[in-house]
This record gives sequence, structure tokens and C-alpha cells, in this order.
Amino acid sequence: QVQLVESGGGLVQAGGSLRLSCAASGRTFSSNAMGWFRQAPGKEREFVAAINWTGGTTYYADSVKGRFTISRDNAKNTVYLQMNSLESGDTAVYYCAVRANFASASRYQNGYDYWGQGTQVTVSS
Repeated sequence: QVQLVESGGGLVQAGGSLRLSCAASGRTFSSNAMGWFRQAPGKEREFVAAINWTGGTTYYADSVKGRFTISRDNAKNTVYLQMNSLESGDTAVYYCAVRANFASASRYQNGYDYWGQGTQVTVSS
């Protein structure tokens, strides 16, 4: 059974940093694209960042470009999201996801097959 478990969320002041991790189990995803999405209160879930199977191609939402960095460690079956210069608008539940059958990264939620339960990130101003 595939499981994705996010960690690293919490409360941080504006301007601070957090590093999210997403560990996959039940299957190796070293040949699969992975991504991060987020959902703020009262809003729809939105794309944040995505990475292809090698880590050589990454995509970012305009709102986080230059502040967030997605990376992966295939040996650990884990994807990371380094978040710097956090803003109140980054407050959301953050979800990681995996494309079960594709190596290429995608910005679209319907391209992902497995999802984690989410981790809360709260940025205080």
C-alpha cells in the first residue's frame, strides 16, 4: 500500500523558513515525478512546485518562484520543499503527490495519482 507522509510544517514568522519533507513507502518512486500543492482556508487546492524523476526539471508557481525550492532524494524515496522568505499568503495545508506512471513533472493536479494527508504551514505576520 502506497503512503506519502509529509512532515516539517509548523508556525513561523513572516520572513522565516521551513523545510517540508514527503517520504513515500509501499513502492519506489525514483522513476516518477513528484509535486507539492497547497490549500488555504476557503480556497481551492493549487499547484506549488513539481520535479521530474531525475530532479533536472522543476516547475514553480509564480507566487513562490525565487523563494521555494523543490528537490528529491531518490535513495530515500523522499521529496523536499525548502520554503524561504515566507509570507502570510503562504499559510495553507501543503500536500505532496506522485505521478504513478509518468517521469515528467506536471503543474496539474489531475496528473497525480497518490497524495499525502497534508501538513499545516502557518505564517504569522
